[in-house]
Amino acid sequence: MAKSSDAGMSIERNKLTVRAFIAAAYCHADLAAIDAYLAPELVDHSPMSGLPPTRDGLRLLFAALRTAFPDLQATIHDQVAEGDKVVTRKTIRGTHLGPLMGIPATGRSVAINVIDIVRLVDGRYAEHWGVNTLAPVLAQLRS
Repeated sequence: MAKSSDAGMSIERNKLTVRAFIAAAYCHADLAAIDAYLAPELVDHSPMSGLPPTRDGLRLLFAALRTAFPDLQATIHDQVAEGDKVVTRKTIRGTHLGPLMGIPATGRSVAINVIDIVRLVDGRYAEHWGVNTLAPVLAQLRS
């Protein structure tokens, strides 16, 4: 039976893993982080429309975000963890300088609020659920 201190260390390690992935993928445009932090069999339970619910789908999403918002940054506001799951509330911000989902660059600054739940296995993302405010941001960019 695992000691509670071992479980606490595992929870903290999971939170650090999620923070490291956010920094690498969002803030440093490091698409190699997808292979490093996401398990090959990852299941994305809330993929962006038109993308597969896999690690490759998330790779396509991050590439599209970086093209549209080359100055993309993420700010973590809250992070809560229990067992093998980590919940993160964050805001991603950037300047719309490239095409996104058929919308040409507008030069506008945007902020997308995100809440993610990640289940980790052996230090890698195994499952992802998320909600975000991308739809209203897209509507704003179209207007």
